[in-house]
Amino acid sequence: MIQSVIFDLDGLLIDSEAVSYKIYQEWMKKYGCGFPIDYYAQNLCGRSSVHNMNLVIQDFHLPLSLEEGLAISTALEEKYVQTGFDLKEGVKELLEFLKTHKYKISLASSSVRERALTILKHHDVDHYFDTLTFGYEVPNGKPAPDIFLAACGKTGIAPEHSLVLEDSEAGIQAAFSADIPVICVPDMKRPGKEFLEKSLAVVDSLSQVINYLQTEKASP
Repeated sequence: MIQSVIFDLDGLLIDSEAVSYKIYQEWMKKYGCGFPIDYYAQNLCGRSSVHNMNLVIQDFHLPLSLEEGLAISTALEEKYVQTGFDLKEGVKELLEFLKTHKYKISLASSSVRERALTILKHHDVDHYFDTLTFGYEVPNGKPAPDIFLAACGKTGIAPEHSLVLEDSEAGIQAAFSADIPVICVPDMKRPGKEFLEKSLAVVDSLSQVINYLQTEKASP
Protein backbone atom coordinates (compact mmCIF):
# COMPACT_ATOMS: atom_id res chain seq x y z
CA MET A 1 0.00 0.00 0.00
CA ILE A 2 1.37 3.40 -0.99
CA GLN A 3 1.89 5.70 2.00
CA SER A 4 4.18 8.37 0.56
CA VAL A 5 4.32 10.29 -2.73
CA ILE A 6 7.57 11.88 -3.93
CA PHE A 7 7.44 14.71 -6.46
CA ASP A 8 10.03 16.01 -8.86
CA LEU A 9 9.90 19.79 -9.39
CA ASP A 10 10.95 20.95 -12.85
CA GLY A 11 8.69 19.73 -15.63
CA LEU A 12 6.49 17.88 -13.14
CA LEU A 13 5.13 20.41 -10.65
CA ILE A 14 6.08 23.51 -12.61
CA ASP A 15 6.23 24.28 -16.32
CA SER A 16 9.91 25.21 -16.23
CA GLU A 17 11.67 22.97 -18.74
CA ALA A 18 10.44 25.00 -21.74
CA VAL A 19 11.63 28.19 -20.01
CA SER A 20 15.01 26.64 -19.21
CA TYR A 21 15.40 25.66 -22.85
CA LYS A 22 14.68 29.25 -23.94
CA ILE A 23 17.27 30.53 -21.46
CA TYR A 24 19.96 28.21 -22.82
CA GLN A 25 18.95 29.11 -26.37
CA GLU A 26 19.13 32.85 -25.60
CA TRP A 27 22.65 32.95 -24.17
CA MET A 28 24.03 30.35 -26.59
CA LYS A 29 23.21 32.75 -29.44
CA LYS A 30 25.88 35.09 -28.05
CA TYR A 31 28.44 32.41 -28.88
CA GLY A 32 27.03 31.79 -32.35
CA CYS A 33 25.63 28.41 -31.37
CA GLY A 34 22.30 26.92 -32.30
CA PHE A 35 20.71 24.90 -29.52
CA PRO A 36 18.44 22.07 -30.75
CA ILE A 37 15.45 21.31 -28.56
CA ASP A 38 16.09 17.59 -29.07
CA TYR A 39 19.54 18.00 -27.52
CA TYR A 40 18.01 19.72 -24.47
CA ALA A 41 15.24 17.17 -24.03
CA GLN A 42 17.55 14.18 -24.45
CA ASN A 43 20.51 15.33 -22.38
CA LEU A 44 19.47 18.00 -19.88
CA CYS A 45 15.89 17.36 -18.73
CA GLY A 46 15.78 16.22 -15.12
CA ARG A 47 19.50 16.74 -14.49
CA SER A 48 21.29 19.14 -12.15
CA SER A 49 22.40 22.59 -13.32
CA VAL A 50 26.07 21.65 -12.72
CA HIS A 51 25.77 18.51 -14.85
CA ASN A 52 23.95 20.42 -17.58
CA MET A 53 26.37 23.33 -17.72
CA ASN A 54 29.42 21.07 -17.78
CA LEU A 55 27.92 19.09 -20.65
CA VAL A 56 26.91 22.16 -22.68
CA ILE A 57 30.33 23.80 -22.28
CA GLN A 58 32.03 20.57 -23.36
CA ASP A 59 29.72 19.65 -26.26
CA PHE A 60 29.55 23.15 -27.76
CA HIS A 61 33.18 24.04 -27.01
CA LEU A 62 32.24 27.25 -25.19
CA PRO A 63 35.01 29.56 -23.89
CA LEU A 64 33.56 29.53 -20.38
CA SER A 65 34.34 28.10 -16.99
CA LEU A 66 31.61 26.21 -15.14
CA GLU A 67 31.23 29.11 -12.70
CA GLU A 68 30.85 31.67 -15.49
CA GLY A 69 28.24 29.58 -17.27
CA LEU A 70 26.22 29.02 -14.11
CA ALA A 71 26.32 32.74 -13.28
CA ILE A 72 24.94 33.63 -16.73
CA SER A 73 22.10 31.09 -16.67
CA THR A 74 21.18 31.90 -13.06
CA ALA A 75 20.92 35.61 -13.82
CA LEU A 76 18.69 34.98 -16.84
CA GLU A 77 16.44 32.60 -14.90
CA GLU A 78 16.07 34.90 -11.89
CA LYS A 79 13.17 36.88 -13.35
CA TYR A 80 11.19 33.68 -13.90
CA VAL A 81 11.88 32.42 -10.39
CA GLN A 82 10.68 35.68 -8.86
CA THR A 83 7.54 36.04 -10.98
CA GLY A 84 6.77 32.36 -10.81
CA PHE A 85 6.71 29.52 -13.28
CA ASP A 86 3.22 28.25 -14.04
CA LEU A 87 2.05 25.23 -12.08
CA LYS A 88 1.31 22.16 -14.18
CA GLU A 89 -2.26 20.97 -14.56
CA GLY A 90 -3.68 19.14 -11.54
CA VAL A 91 -0.98 20.08 -9.01
CA LYS A 92 -3.17 21.61 -6.30
CA GLU A 93 -5.92 19.05 -6.82
CA LEU A 94 -3.48 16.17 -6.27
CA LEU A 95 -1.72 17.80 -3.31
CA GLU A 96 -5.05 18.43 -1.59
CA PHE A 97 -6.11 14.83 -2.18
CA LEU A 98 -2.85 13.52 -0.73
CA LYS A 99 -3.04 15.74 2.34
CA THR A 100 -6.69 14.84 2.97
CA HIS A 101 -5.92 11.13 2.75
CA LYS A 102 -2.87 11.33 5.03
CA TYR A 103 -0.14 10.48 2.52
CA LYS A 104 3.36 11.73 3.24
CA ILE A 105 4.29 14.30 0.59
CA SER A 106 7.91 14.86 -0.44
CA LEU A 107 9.88 16.87 -2.95
CA ALA A 108 13.05 15.38 -4.45
CA SER A 109 14.59 17.82 -6.89
CA SER A 110 17.89 18.44 -8.66
CA SER A 111 17.20 22.15 -8.06
CA VAL A 112 18.65 24.13 -5.15
CA ARG A 113 16.68 24.75 -1.97
CA GLU A 114 16.32 28.54 -2.25
CA ARG A 115 15.02 28.39 -5.82
CA ALA A 116 12.56 25.59 -5.07
CA LEU A 117 11.17 27.26 -1.95
CA THR A 118 10.72 30.59 -3.76
CA ILE A 119 8.71 28.84 -6.47
CA LEU A 120 6.61 26.74 -4.07
CA LYS A 121 5.85 29.72 -1.82
CA HIS A 122 4.89 31.87 -4.81
CA HIS A 123 2.16 29.35 -5.62
CA ASP A 124 1.26 28.77 -1.93
CA VAL A 125 1.93 25.04 -2.10
CA ASP A 126 5.02 24.82 0.13
CA HIS A 127 2.89 23.94 3.18
CA TYR A 128 1.81 20.65 1.61
CA PHE A 129 5.29 19.14 1.71
CA ASP A 130 6.46 17.11 4.70
CA THR A 131 10.05 16.79 3.49
CA LEU A 132 12.33 18.39 0.89
CA THR A 133 15.43 16.74 -0.60
CA PHE A 134 17.81 18.40 -3.06
CA GLY A 135 20.55 17.23 -5.36
CA TYR A 136 23.37 18.82 -3.36
CA GLU A 137 22.46 16.63 -0.36
CA VAL A 138 23.42 13.36 -2.06
CA PRO A 139 26.63 12.05 -3.69
CA ASN A 140 25.11 11.25 -7.08
CA GLY A 141 22.39 12.99 -9.06
CA LYS A 142 19.67 11.42 -11.19
CA PRO A 143 19.67 8.89 -12.85
CA ALA A 144 21.39 7.45 -9.74
CA PRO A 145 18.86 6.47 -7.04
CA ASP A 146 20.44 8.52 -4.24
CA ILE A 147 17.97 11.41 -4.06
CA PHE A 148 14.89 9.19 -3.88
CA LEU A 149 16.44 6.88 -1.29
CA ALA A 150 17.30 9.97 0.77
CA ALA A 151 13.69 11.16 0.46
CA CYS A 152 12.46 7.79 1.74
CA GLY A 153 14.89 8.07 4.62
CA LYS A 154 13.42 11.42 5.62
CA THR A 155 9.81 10.20 5.55
CA GLY A 156 10.59 6.89 7.20
CA ILE A 157 8.47 5.16 4.55
CA ALA A 158 10.07 2.19 2.79
CA PRO A 159 10.67 2.43 -0.98
CA GLU A 160 8.09 -0.26 -1.74
CA HIS A 161 5.42 1.81 0.04
CA SER A 162 6.39 5.02 -1.73
CA LEU A 163 5.50 6.37 -5.18
CA VAL A 164 7.62 8.67 -7.35
CA LEU A 165 6.08 11.05 -9.89
CA GLU A 166 8.48 11.98 -12.69
CA ASP A 167 8.54 13.44 -16.18
CA SER A 168 12.10 12.68 -17.33
CA GLU A 169 14.05 9.58 -18.30
CA ALA A 170 16.71 10.40 -15.71
CA GLY A 171 14.08 10.62 -12.98
CA ILE A 172 12.33 7.42 -14.02
CA GLN A 173 15.64 5.56 -14.03
CA ALA A 174 16.52 6.97 -10.60
CA ALA A 175 13.24 5.74 -9.12
CA PHE A 176 13.56 2.35 -10.84
CA SER A 177 17.10 1.92 -9.51
CA ALA A 178 15.83 2.76 -6.02
CA ASP A 179 13.11 0.08 -6.34
CA ILE A 180 10.42 2.71 -5.91
CA PRO A 181 7.30 2.49 -8.09
CA VAL A 182 7.10 5.43 -10.50
CA ILE A 183 4.37 7.05 -12.57
CA CYS A 184 5.44 9.03 -15.62
CA VAL A 185 3.82 12.38 -16.44
CA PRO A 186 5.58 13.37 -19.68
CA ASP A 187 6.61 16.98 -20.27
CA MET A 188 8.80 18.23 -23.16
CA LYS A 189 9.90 14.79 -24.30
CA ARG A 190 7.94 11.60 -23.98
CA PRO A 191 10.37 9.10 -22.45
CA GLY A 192 11.54 6.23 -24.63
CA LYS A 193 9.95 2.79 -24.54
CA GLU A 194 12.62 1.44 -22.18
CA PHE A 195 11.67 4.01 -19.54
CA LEU A 196 7.92 3.78 -20.06
CA GLU A 197 8.20 0.05 -19.39
CA LYS A 198 9.83 0.87 -16.04
CA SER A 199 6.79 2.99 -15.06
CA LEU A 200 3.64 1.75 -13.34
CA ALA A 201 1.59 4.04 -15.53
CA VAL A 202 1.87 6.96 -17.93
CA VAL A 203 -0.66 9.76 -17.42
CA ASP A 204 -1.32 13.09 -19.09
CA SER A 205 -1.67 15.17 -15.93
CA LEU A 206 -1.14 14.96 -12.18
CA SER A 207 -4.88 14.93 -11.54
CA GLN A 208 -4.99 11.48 -13.17
CA VAL A 209 -2.70 10.17 -10.42
CA ILE A 210 -5.69 10.49 -8.08
CA ASN A 211 -7.53 7.79 -10.05
CA TYR A 212 -4.54 5.47 -9.74
CA LEU A 213 -4.30 5.99 -5.98
CA GLN A 214 -8.04 5.51 -5.47
CA THR A 215 -7.90 2.23 -7.38
CA GLU A 216 -4.81 1.11 -5.44
CA LYS A 217 -6.50 1.95 -2.13
CA ALA A 218 -9.60 -0.02 -3.08
CA SER A 219 -7.62 -3.13 -4.03
CA PRO A 220 -7.70 -5.96 -1.43
